[in-house]
This record gives sequence, structure tokens and C-alpha cells, in this order.
Amino acid sequence: MTPAPWRILHLELSEPLPDLEISPPWRKLLVYWQWKGTPLGCREYDVGELPRPAAAVRVDAVQAIAPALGGLLGLPGFEDRTLYRSPARRRAAGADLAALLAVEDPFRALEEELARQAARCRSAGTLSVIVCTRRRPDALAKCLDALEACRGHIDELLVVDNDPADPGTFAVVQGRPWVRYVAETRPGLSRARNAGIRAAKGDLVAFTDDDVEVRPDWALRLRCAFTGPEVAAVTGLVLPASLETDAQVVFEKGFGGFSGGFRPVAFGPDFLDDYRRQGAPVWRLGAGANMAFRRDVFQGVGLFDERLGAGAAGCSEDSEMWYRLLAAGLTCRYDPTAVVLHHHRREWSALRGQVHAYMKGHVAALLVQFARHRHWGNVRRIGLSLPAHYVKLSARTLLRRGDRRRNALLAVELGGCLSGLWEGARLGKEARE
Repeated sequence: MTPAPWRILHLELSEPLPDLEISPPWRKLLVYWQWKGTPLGCREYDVGELPRPAAAVRVDAVQAIAPALGGLLGLPGFEDRTLYRSPARRRAAGADLAALLAVEDPFRALEEELARQAARCRSAGTLSVIVCTRRRPDALAKCLDALEACRGHIDELLVVDNDPADPGTFAVVQGRPWVRYVAETRPGLSRARNAGIRAAKGDLVAFTDDDVEVRPDWALRLRCAFTGPEVAAVTGLVLPASLETDAQVVFEKGFGGFSGGFRPVAFGPDFLDDYRRQGAPVWRLGAGANMAFRRDVFQGVGLFDERLGAGAAGCSEDSEMWYRLLAAGLTCRYDPTAVVLHHHRREWSALRGQVHAYMKGHVAALLVQFARHRHWGNVRRIGLSLPAHYVKLSARTLLRRGDRRRNALLAVELGGCLSGLWEGARLGKEARE
């Protein structure tokens, strides 16, 4: 893994592509290709591959964007099923290139498809956007500035202050009369999310985080992704805002970041069934920084589990909710046209705390999911899959293989898993009492 800093470029394919080059201090180039704001693919360039002429860049772009173009146009063979486990469900993605080549002007076809979706989504209902925050007024101000560009597609915007004793959040909201302030004195992200849901009036409820900046069409694309009554939740694409420090690079590339790819995916109950014996990787459905729900689904499956999430067990309150929806026979749709930029933690110490919290919350959520649904795959993941994963990672570390910075977090991850077991046992004891 190339050390930081990495330069990020968003290249617009509707304009002439430039020659690519970088100079110190940049050590790598990460290019995202988009068509009139819609992201279609990416590619990394090492220093040894640069400079690269525009003609070669065009070839790179065509190869990178073909799967996304086919997927967004709904062409046969381009549906992304790579997350499925069984061969019967894991069909080869992007196999039917002839279908894409038969499209006379794929970019025009993409524009027409997105326009059709925008026309249909007017009947999706009203949209409430909720931002939960705690003592980060500067980040919140940037987040709200970005959301202001979406105001035409947002019916109400709520900021839930999870520490109202600190005046910073209220001061930011006070200067924006179109934002509604909600106070939640009980600490915990799930409690803040639930307070926002109770206060929201929209038919659809979307969440983003205070360390995120949304694209101008974000709210519109989320609304359009609710394509039918079976779609209970929607998640979108989360891209890194910057990769200027090693901590940011390791999170994005060593841990996979938040990105779910550039093709839309509909996750239904069959996804849960496919992994019932192994524990469905529901955390791959998206990220809590970019998600939306039909508000009435909470009446059927309940609100966010307040034992999970930041300020409680650590995280995974979002993926546990997606698990509940799939178990109820509903669909969660991932739509990469709904885009946000996430500011990853810059300092190594902050990343260590994040990784510990993620693994603690992950294990605690697996135990909660087992207790709620009696799906033994969740226990199997704790008892077999995770130990096997860490045995391999430990061997790599001892043999000094792989990225040393990524491997340096091994003890932090293991500590998080053990904390998750302890937290799960404590929660189980409280439930019995």
C-alpha cells in the first residue's frame, strides 16, 4: 500500500480528459471518472505510471466505467451479484458486453434513464434529512453548507444535538432558519437517530453525518432509489474527501473504507438466506453516513437499537437495522448515484479508536442479531470466521507480509472483538434481568 499523501481527482467525462501527472509531495493518484456528476468508476496510478497521456487515460476510463454504465442502464449481465456467496446466486457480472456495445450513445442513454427516474420519484413522498452531531460545530457547518445545495429536494432538515449542554451546535443551527434543532440529552448515536425519527414529518427519512459533505443531487438521487414499496431502505456511495495522511489511506484501502462500488444493487431476503450459515455481511450494504428509510418501516421493525452505535457498543446500529429489514422480507437498495464525501480521521490515534469501536460494535451486533432472530450464522462468524481471519492476519504480520501499517492495527482489532464479546454478554445479562 503506497504511503500518503494520495492525490484525488474527479474527472468529468463530458469534458476533454487531461494528461495525468503528479509531483511531490503526492505519492499516488486516485482518479474517479464521472459523467455530469454521476460517478462511474475509478483507477489508481502509481508514480511509475505517470505522466500518462490523455489518449491512454481515455482507454483507462472506458475499461473502468463499463460495468457501472451497464448496471445503471439495467442491461443484462451487469447486475452486481458479487457479494452473494452461492454460485447459483453469484452470477458473473459484466459478462454481456455486447448489450452495452449495442447502445448507440450510452452517456445519452444514462442521462435519459436518470431523468426518467427523477420524474418518477416525485411520487416517492416527502423527505426529512437528519444530521446527528456532538461537539463538532465546524464540521457541522460545512455539512449544512453542502446540504443547502439540496434544499429543493429536502422537505425538512433536522440537526439532532447529542450534547445540548455545549452551545456550539445550537449556534451553528441558529444562523440557518431553514434547519430545525432537536436536542437529545441522552448520549449515543442510536438515541440521537431515534430522536430525529420521532421528530421527523417526512415519508422518507435520510441520515448523513457531520463529517460528510453531500453532492448537490444527493437528496434527489436518494428519493429516486425508492423504486417500489418493497424498498424499505436506500444507501449510497461514500467517497473519501481526502487521502492526505497514512491513517486515511489505511482506512480507505486497508479496511475498505465505506465505498460499495459503482453499480446499483438490490439486497433482498435472498441475500440473508444465502449467508444464513455464515452470518450475512450486512455491513457491506452501505454506510450510516449515507442512508434513507421509509419512515413507516420503523413501526414494523422498531427503531435503532440503542445498545449499539457510537456512545454505546461502538457501531453497527445501521447494519443491524438493515439485517432486521431483510429478515422482515423487505429490500435494501444500494444506489451509487447518491454520493457523499467523507472526511476520514487524519490522526493515527483517532483511527485506532475508530477501529476498536468498529470491531466492538460489530461483534456486539452479531450477538444482538442472534438473540433477535436465532440465525446461527451470526454465532458462527464470531466463533469460526473471525478467528480464522485473524489467524491469517497474524501469520502475515509475523512473516512481515502485507502492509505493516495495516497489520499494526491487529491488536486493536482483537481488543475490539473481545470488548464486543464482553459487551454482548453484559447486554444479554441485562435483558434477562
